[in-house]
Amino acid sequence: MRCPFDPSKSWHKSISGAVAAGNSLWLRVVLPRDFGVSACRLIISEDGKKDSVISMTWDNTDGIEEWWQTEIYLDAPKLLFYRFQYENSWGKTDIGAGKETHLGEISSKEKWQLTVYSPDYHTPDWIKGGIIYQIFPDRFCFSGKKKENIPTDRIIRNDWGGTPVYLPDENGIIRNNDYFCGDFKGIEEKLSYIASLGVNCIYLNPICEAHSNHRYDTADYKKCDPLLGTIEDFSSLCEKAAEYGIKIIIDGVYSHTGADSIYFNKYNRYERTGAYNSADSPYRSWYKFGKSNDKYESWWGIDTLPETKEEDSSFSQFITGENGVIDFWLKAGAAGIRLDVADELPDGFLDKVHDAVKRNGEDKYLLGEVWEDATNKISHGGRRRFLLGSQLDSVMNYPFRKAVIDFLLNSNAERFMHSVFSITENYPPEALHSAMNHLGTHDTERILTLLSGVSCEGKSREMQADISISDEALKRGIKLLKMALVINFTLPGIPSIYYGDEAGLTGCKDPFNRFCFPWGAENTDILNFTKNIALLRKEYEVLKDGGFYPISAALGCVAYLRYKEGAKRIFVVINKNPQPITYWLNPDMTDMIPVFGGVRFGGGVIVPGDGFAVLSDN
Repeated sequence: MRCPFDPSKSWHKSISGAVAAGNSLWLRVVLPRDFGVSACRLIISEDGKKDSVISMTWDNTDGIEEWWQTEIYLDAPKLLFYRFQYENSWGKTDIGAGKETHLGEISSKEKWQLTVYSPDYHTPDWIKGGIIYQIFPDRFCFSGKKKENIPTDRIIRNDWGGTPVYLPDENGIIRNNDYFCGDFKGIEEKLSYIASLGVNCIYLNPICEAHSNHRYDTADYKKCDPLLGTIEDFSSLCEKAAEYGIKIIIDGVYSHTGADSIYFNKYNRYERTGAYNSADSPYRSWYKFGKSNDKYESWWGIDTLPETKEEDSSFSQFITGENGVIDFWLKAGAAGIRLDVADELPDGFLDKVHDAVKRNGEDKYLLGEVWEDATNKISHGGRRRFLLGSQLDSVMNYPFRKAVIDFLLNSNAERFMHSVFSITENYPPEALHSAMNHLGTHDTERILTLLSGVSCEGKSREMQADISISDEALKRGIKLLKMALVINFTLPGIPSIYYGDEAGLTGCKDPFNRFCFPWGAENTDILNFTKNIALLRKEYEVLKDGGFYPISAALGCVAYLRYKEGAKRIFVVINKNPQPITYWLNPDMTDMIPVFGGVRFGGGVIVPGDGFAVLSDN
């Protein structure tokens, strides 16, 4: 029996993926003639509403199978879920999605998602088809330039590449106050290197003044941290980057500030009266105090990070108003904002952030941190509308990262394809093609560590510091990393490189994922491979915003096609088996040639064990 419904095929679903409001959509199911179906229905669910039941009409039959179809009009941006139901002499039976596949199954009640987005949803064109390079500023490159007005309570390291301090101090506090002094001028010196990776966007972790090396505890939103340089140094970096065709986006951390800040001033570092110092402080309304100063809400219970009230008019005006924080940095040269913990920010505040970013130019990029599927995320007491238009441009694509790592470690091809297809089906095209596809960030273990078979879960910092990777495990990890890069650079979205991953850095969780860049000691095998896959991405237009079509996923092997009218197609096969395979090509692919890995053989392509093949139209 043929699959009753496959949303990847236009014969079943007339518009691929998410659908812009104002369009009509045809849906068609196929059922065996001998089922004796007398009626078929489409059942649509929407949050907070009663299910809509729409009768489908009988379309045709070949004597063995028959087709039922219906047309629906999608009038406004919203999130819908749907399944089918047929009726015969035995009663009513559902047709829903498989638990780990997008294919329809008889008797399943699992629903497919239909994202209906605003037809006015447009994201910056410059980011599409590009590559993002993420930099943790303190650990990338130190220019040697002397800095002024450095707080005396900072530990200045002179051993570039040494292990970051990871143990608590004598009071049992992890202070994160050791600095290797990476700075704006250091990044500027390495722009030609970054450009050699095909990068067109640098994402900088926080750069505002703060009293920790991660700088997520903002002390002054309108001042560069003195170890990084001045606002003039930042603007110079943006200008010099532009000469290489590179734009710079910065972290926007608005859900909390530092307790040691101008605004809160718990430790009296600043002369200004902070919210902690007095109920009469102009910043008092920004925070959530209890009956005493010592009782205040903090981010995830960390008392050095007092939570802000984003909907407070004074705070939101300071961040998003005319000449506010967002205006300040975009006018200084930044090309966009990456929003820290975007899913913890209320919709009203996000709307204001969006408006502030876009009034500086529609080409400004607004990227949100969301760890799950951002189209159906529930937080702040309800379903979020991040990607329906007029809020975020796109998000960090954690579901892709999870799918890639899971596949390479566990070889479950079906689960990989289901995860990837779910995102390509749920995300509006504008969001999909501008999503940040990363294999690692400052919040995760280094990708090479994970793929070398090292698990950091449940291990203390002392245990993580002592982890070593054998030569054999590292060799295996590099092989898998190359496969991960091929996947990441050929899926829809923007591949991202976390500084040093291309040079072979390893490490477990914070702070071991934040080692200094190993200048002069790079792993040239990984580095050259990264440069080559970046060249491939740049060469093929289809990888910018082409469609995604799953070809197969079984027995540890996945294959997918990227396609776009008027452009050469790209066909990717990833073989997670230890032995080579011959993958037989569909008739319309037999003229394709290998452009990165693989060897053509007759009507197929030979793919090495734990390897890949990328083919293109001749």
